[in-house]
Amino acid sequence: MTHALLPSSKVESPCTKVCTLDARNICIGCGRSVSEIANWSRLTAAEQRDICRKAGERRQQIAAAAT
Repeated sequence: MTHALLPSSKVESPCTKVCTLDARNICIGCGRSVSEIANWSRLTAAEQRDICRKAGERRQQIAAAAT
């Protein structure tokens, strides 16, 4: 069983070490906002999972805009 799926499990940061902000202050590497990055370690696992979902959507938007 994978512990990453358990509600109380620690969520791995989506950081890709490509820390560059776009005009909206969204990291083009991980898709998180500046405040999401700054607050990451203080968030609950559920909040972190929600941010990962939103960040994935943002990365898709960034990729689509680049083409």
